Amino acid sequence: MAVPGRRRTAHCLTDTGQPVGAFLWMSGALVSFCLMAVGARELAGGISTFQILLIRSLIGLAVVTVLLVRSRRFALFQTHRLKLHLGRNVFHFFGQYGWFLGIGLLPLAQVFALEFTTPLWTLVVASLFLRESFTTRKVVAIALGFAGVYLILNPGRDIVSPAALYVIGAAVCYAVAHVSTKALSTTDDALTILFYMCAVQLPLGLLFSWGHWVVPAAMQWVWLVLIGVTALTAHFCITHAMKLADASVVVTLDFLRLPLIAGVGVAFYNEAFQPMLLIGALLMLAGNLLNVYRPKSVALD
Repeated sequence: MAVPGRRRTAHCLTDTGQPVGAFLWMSGALVSFCLMAVGARELAGGISTFQILLIRSLIGLAVVTVLLVRSRRFALFQTHRLKLHLGRNVFHFFGQYGWFLGIGLLPLAQVFALEFTTPLWTLVVASLFLRESFTTRKVVAIALGFAGVYLILNPGRDIVSPAALYVIGAAVCYAVAHVSTKALSTTDDALTILFYMCAVQLPLGLLFSWGHWVVPAAMQWVWLVLIGVTALTAHFCITHAMKLADASVVVTLDFLRLPLIAGVGVAFYNEAFQPMLLIGALLMLAGNLLNVYRPKSVALD
């Protein structure tokens, strides 16, 4: 029996269908990211990274434009924050360049593990540019993350690979892009952000691929289209998963990318999986969860 005026705190319970839906959406994201990585690996050495990014942006721009036109949401083509879109997408473009470059030079699992530093760099960037305070929770999360990076790079064993530094640099660029997205999401629709992402990065890809263009073979076109489509479906699936589950749940599910891509690397590319990489990635996961987890409570009358 409820007692009038008395309030009790309990953890929120979501509808049983929501976790299942979030898992299904994240499964789509995991498959999309892994297929994108396989496509990038298959194209490595045959087509320049900048040309891949150019065609990826072209496909994305075409798809998003068709969606907006068919839905008659023409207002979403407009924005009052063009400068922020430009800055965000310059960083995102070079983040993608570092990620695609790393895919061709490093074991797939190591690239994905190092990419998990993005939320930690986001904490640093947000504190510097959005003036978000450094709490004890954030400091511990960052410390766990960088301890994980140390284990993954294992600098005591040999010289740190320049390719690994490319991926870490990509994670830093992604962090800046994420902070910018957070600011843009307060005024612009998700489709507007995607449209300007492709519209800004298309000429960048054209500029840097100029003089290095090669005509893709038939199978290369298959991989290029796969990259263009999965880049959109990955973000689409994550967005829907975020609507159905807490960030801590999504971060945990996203971590499944690592064993999944490690299996792909072992099965198809004869890559050895290092246990220390898994330990380091688990430390980063712990840091990410520590940062995003917020116990929710509801009042019971």
